[in-house]
Parts: sequence; C-alpha cells; structure tokens
Amino acid sequence: MEAPLQTEMVELVPNGKHSEGLHPVPTPTAGSQRVEGPRQSCVAGEGFLRKSPSKEPHFTDFEGKTSFGVSVFNLSNAIMGSGILGLAYAMANTGIVLFLFLLTSVALLSSYSIHLLLKSSGIVGIRAYEQLGYRAFGTPGKLAAALAITLQNIGAMSSYLYIIKSELPLVIQTFLNLEKQTSDWYMNGNYLVILVSITIILPLALMRQLGYLGYSSGFSLSCMVFFLIAVIYKKFQVPCPLPPNFANITGNISLMEVTKKTQLQGETSTADLCTPSYFTLNIQTAYTIPIMAFAFVCHPEVLPIYTELKDPSKRKMQHISNLSIAVMYVMYFLAALFGYLTFYDRVESELLHTYNKVDPFDVLILCVRVAVLTAVTLTVPIVLFPVRRAIQQMLFPNREFSWLRHTLIATGLLTCINLLVIFAPNILGIFGVIGATSAPCLIFIFPAIFYFRIVPTEKEPARSTPKILALCFAGLGLLLMTMSLSFIIIDWLSGTSRHGGSH
Repeated sequence: MEAPLQTEMVELVPNGKHSEGLHPVPTPTAGSQRVEGPRQSCVAGEGFLRKSPSKEPHFTDFEGKTSFGVSVFNLSNAIMGSGILGLAYAMANTGIVLFLFLLTSVALLSSYSIHLLLKSSGIVGIRAYEQLGYRAFGTPGKLAAALAITLQNIGAMSSYLYIIKSELPLVIQTFLNLEKQTSDWYMNGNYLVILVSITIILPLALMRQLGYLGYSSGFSLSCMVFFLIAVIYKKFQVPCPLPPNFANITGNISLMEVTKKTQLQGETSTADLCTPSYFTLNIQTAYTIPIMAFAFVCHPEVLPIYTELKDPSKRKMQHISNLSIAVMYVMYFLAALFGYLTFYDRVESELLHTYNKVDPFDVLILCVRVAVLTAVTLTVPIVLFPVRRAIQQMLFPNREFSWLRHTLIATGLLTCINLLVIFAPNILGIFGVIGATSAPCLIFIFPAIFYFRIVPTEKEPARSTPKILALCFAGLGLLLMTMSLSFIIIDWLSGTSRHGGSH
C-alpha cells in the first residue's frame, strides 16, 4: 500500500513552519488526483507574501504582526454592515422569539463554516480562499472562489457608497437647518461620494496589510456602539403609541405634550399597538430568513486576517472568529430588540428613517446618522482587500508584490464602483441577485465542498460524520440561494421591493 501524500497529514505550527523532522516529503499516490503537488500549489500563491530565504517558498511563510485584539476589530468590522439598520423590521415580521432563534442559528452556522475553512487551510498549509478552491477543484475552483468574492464584495461596497451618496446630503441639510436641498456642490451626493472615496477610503485601501486598519475598524465599531446606545435610549423617550400625526412632530414640541395627547387614545388601541409579538408568521417572514442568513458574512476576510495574525494557529483564529461573531450577535439582537420595542409594527425597513419621521431635527439621531455613515465608510477598505487579492490571484498569480499594481487595482476598483453608484444606481438591483448567489457560496457551499475534497479520505472517509455534515451544510446553502433568488424574482414581477440584503 502506497503512503498518502505527507503534506496533507502534517499539522502546521505558527507561520506555517513544520516541526523539525516533519518536513513534507511528497510521495503521491496513484489515485490522489484532487491534490496537486506541493510545489504547484505554493507557486500559485507565493506572490502575495514574502519568500523565506532559508527554504522553498511556502504560502504560509509570512511573519504576521497583527495582534488578537486588532484582528477581532477587523473581522467584526467585516461582519458589520448596513443591514443592522433593518433588523428591527426583521424582528417585527418574525417576533422576538423566532428572531432570536434565527439569529442564534445563523451565528452558530457561520462559526461552523469558518471552522471548515480553517481546518481545510490547516491541512494543506494555505491561507487564501482562492487557493483552497484551486487545491480542491483546480483552476475552475480557484476562479469560482475568486469570482464569488469579487462580485460579493463589489456589491457590498456599491451599497455602502450608495448609502453615503443618498444620506450624506440629508445630514448636511439637517446640520444647516434647511427645509429643502440647495444646488450647492456640497449638497450633491455625487460630488460627496467622490470626495469621501478620495480623501478617506482610498488612503486606507492603499495600506499593504489588513492589520494596519485595526484602529479604523475599532473606531468604526465605536460608532456602531454609539448607534446602539442611542437606540436603547430612544426606547424610553419616544411615546407609544405614536400620535396619528407623528410624522409632523418637531423638536419644538416636548415629549410630555406628545404623551398627554397620546393618552387620549383608547386603551384598546394602546394594547394593540404597543404589545410585542413573540412569534409571527407572514409573507414578510419568508423574506426575512434569507436576509438574516447572510447577517454574518465575513468569510472572504477570514483567511487574509489569519495570514497576518501574530503567532497564528487554527485555534487562535477560531477564537477570534467566535468572539467577533459573539460581539456582533449581541449588537444585532439589542439593536433589533430596542428598535422594535420603540415602534413595534410601525417600524420601517430602515430604522433611522422611522426616527426621522418622529423628529427630523433631533440632534441625537443626527449624530447617530453621522456615526453610521462613518462606520459604513470605514468598512469599505476592509471589504476591498479580499477583492484586490482575488483579482491578483486571477490575473497575477506568480508575481511579486508591487506597489504600482497594488495602487492601480485599488484605484481602479474605487473608480468603477463610484461610476456605478453615480451613473447606474439601478445596478444595485443586479447586485441583489449577485449577492443572493455569491453569499450562499462563500458562507455555506464553498467551505463545505472544499472541506469534503481537501480533507484526505485516509483521515476522514467520505461517509464519516464530519463530511456528511459538510454536505448537508452545502445543501442548506443551495436551499437559501434558491429562496433568495425566488423572492427577488417575485419582487421584480410584482413591482415591490421587500427583499433586502444583510450588507
């Protein structure tokens, strides 16, 4: 019986260096067609990271310098998206108990998905999503992973920049206390999104390593914590039920006066409008499930963060992932709960718009809008990194690092996305379809099938419990993809827009 390929069975220690006496000795079997030779896979990925002068190039021979805390900030920032603004609306259409069950399930599934990625990465010594695809399925697997990452993250960046384009002029208008927008350049969303891209996003996107963005990620998370505190505070300030003309309330009317007017309404009406629902099933519930399934999208960023981690190990990276998911889980649930308990069934799909109708000149909500815009802006560079890496994997797989290429790719990406947001805002509908296709692939399908193909049968047979669970996980991803695409098509045919994205 021939010996299995040694590189598959070796467990990597920090920085990809094997323990002494365990250097890989390739002895390929006749039937191991799915596993490429070690030299071939290393060459395909060595372009991004420094070569070790003492031995053969290996993708994981990279001295990471990013600390545990900074890595948590970066991954949490990658998870967090503008979808947090729509979770109160999701809770209104599921009920508190069902929402909590769905959110908990999605968080656990996301952690399991990252576990599959990290285990596959540890077995073959590769820390790039695209290279895992290459090891599992050759060039088609590599291109599929790179294409999914590119489309998913370009769609996310487009939605972020569209939020800046549409919201920043309104914030400036409110700051200047103007009833209507003027024709000045600083009230034009197109000029503002270009200005923000050049002055804030591009300099951060030109950083060579993700670790340098840890401080901006920490500040971005602080902005969202401020948003959460404001949502909790407003729960005890906004009366329930809201008066019939609540859309015309201004800051000149005290909340006490509003409360007195509200008390004139019947007790039955108050009980109906201000009673939380713990379990709700309606047509909107079906739309909510796929939206929440993508609430913890961070998988394209996991392996780049793992690569730059100081003293990396699978266990340490899994702890970082679990902690990041747990932090966002708490923030998601509290924001959804208190947003829902403020407006109940009258909450809108974008929470801040509901507050704006109560009091358009509320200083606290204005500051919250600025904080959310800041958080969204600082998330764009984090999301851009995996796209640039995927493009380099597809077009320049064997090249050394080049500042010129690094800068040109980032500048070209931001230019294209700005052009899309300015001249073709309706393209966001197309990205909705792309997101419904690529997100299930990146979260559910690819980690599962890569794990099934990469983990050698000598270690885990095809009918072993872990591999059967992985295939079931991939089937769940296909189901969610089908649901998402079906609902988007129904929306298009009916002329409605009920489906939203998590990011």
